[in-house]
Amino acid sequence: MEENNETIKPTKPPDRRNDLREPIIVFKIVEDNNQQHLFGYAKNISRSGLFIASINPREPGERFYITFQIPKTDIRARCQCDVVWTRRYKQGSKLEPGYGIRFLDLPEDIASAIDNWIAKETLEMLNDE
Repeated sequence: MEENNETIKPTKPPDRRNDLREPIIVFKIVEDNNQQHLFGYAKNISRSGLFIASINPREPGERFYITFQIPKTDIRARCQCDVVWTRRYKQGSKLEPGYGIRFLDLPEDIASAIDNWIAKETLEMLNDE
């Protein structure tokens, strides 16, 4: 019997994220001065943070408060977050400009509600296929 020592290489690098994520829309942010602003669109959310699509991304290390509502629920969340990475607009790129934020003080009940929402949305998406 001949032994096959070929290694199968993955077609894309593994995703280093620890938490499941799902698309969401963030409508506004309430900053420290309590002025409400149209904030933009979040392309995904997890219990640890989210990605905000923006042509004018904030800078890594910036901290601010964000307010959002988990879609199809009455659950609203407000927490402090910080910018962990930024992607600038680049002509011809297929990647959307924006920035990734990490939640710093999201209450555990809200984090669990995000997990539950993601699980429900994923199940509905699978059932639609």
